[in-house]
Amino acid sequence: MGSLSKVVNIGKVLEQNLHDIGIDTIEELKQKGSQKAWLEIKKKVDPTACINQLYALEGAVQGIRWHDLDEKSKIECKDFFEIYK
Repeated sequence: MGSLSKVVNIGKVLEQNLHDIGIDTIEELKQKGSQKAWLEIKKKVDPTACINQLYALEGAVQGIRWHDLDEKSKIECKDFFEIYK
């Protein structure tokens, strides 16, 4: 795979999902934002996309492991996920 799988939290499957929605670099992911990217993945590629994928994307955008997201980021992700799950 490409450079996205070298980004924190992005494995081969999530990298492929991102490629499938037209995101090929971390810069493109940051521009799109984690929530919009996750929602596109859910709608176009993987209807079973889970909250952990959203956390992973947000962590990648912030450059940290998703386990280390601050409480505000986790709550924002969870609230977004609850709307679109």
